[in-house]
Amino acid sequence: MDCRKPRRPFPVGAPLVLLCALALGAGSAAAQPVPAWPSKPIRMVIAFSPGGTSDTLGRILGQKITEAFGQPVVIDSRPGASGMIGADITARAAPDGYTLMHAYIGQFSVNPSLFAKLPYDPMRDFTPVSLVATAPQLVVVPPELPVKSIRDLIALAREKPGQLNFGSGGAGTLSFVGGELFQTLTGVKMVHVSYKGTVLAQNDLLAGRVQVMFSDMPTSLPQANAGKLRGIAVTSLKRSALLPSLPTVAESGVPGYELLAWWGLVGPRGLPEPLVTRLHTELVRIHALPDIRERYEALGVEPTTNTPAQFAAFMREDAARFAKLLKAAGVKAD
Repeated sequence: MDCRKPRRPFPVGAPLVLLCALALGAGSAAAQPVPAWPSKPIRMVIAFSPGGTSDTLGRILGQKITEAFGQPVVIDSRPGASGMIGADITARAAPDGYTLMHAYIGQFSVNPSLFAKLPYDPMRDFTPVSLVATAPQLVVVPPELPVKSIRDLIALAREKPGQLNFGSGGAGTLSFVGGELFQTLTGVKMVHVSYKGTVLAQNDLLAGRVQVMFSDMPTSLPQANAGKLRGIAVTSLKRSALLPSLPTVAESGVPGYELLAWWGLVGPRGLPEPLVTRLHTELVRIHALPDIRERYEALGVEPTTNTPAQFAAFMREDAARFAKLLKAAGVKAD
């Protein structure tokens, strides 16, 4: 005789009720409003020295983002290692919109071809928001140097092989790539002197300890306009609309020479799409403001925006272009 208590039958409709309850619960959670952003200060990482181009442009942009969203943008300067320190910090940050980076071409297009190993993946570890500015480099020399053109510079470098110094903001910057590419394409020999930022390099250029820089436009244009340095060429393939009287390096006897710097805004990988859209919309509005255009153009840069998808494609194409360029030129980090 089976004395066990009969098993209580499970109600037929229970599984359906349970599933519906779970579904409704999930739906309610999904329907919860996303926390308002921004509700606290935003950190903007700048991976290059204070006073340099990235810092100057980043602070201008940070102020406008502060005005747009009503929360302060706090600049977090993390210079060093050719921008890799700041990029790594940004890549490891939470994708919540409270850490952004004012990105520079060197971190994404140049470093992958100069260094055997990076602490971040330029194409996978970030969320592109938009380009913000582009500019050629400006080739500058001290006024006392008997050089008024690229042809003069080539002639002097050939006359004094290994005696002219060119300063740069460090490996990974276009000021470094510019000098190395110039030597490769002209066959001249100069000595590279690396600094922790273009401002420090320019200080020694002004003091006469280095003789030439392939400098960031915002760093050196004010000094050139003041007569403290002499601009002899720009590095874009076509003349700059902001400096139409200055020839390009390419038209001055170095065919194929082209370098165009860019800056952009990125966040960590996984930045929510609605947040990216809000940021991008504001960047487009900000860069159409007359005062932004005036401030950027006074520094020799052109305010530039594109969509997040276009920015991602642009970075991939630019990195591939530099990989080919630097390999052909045999350029490596010191």
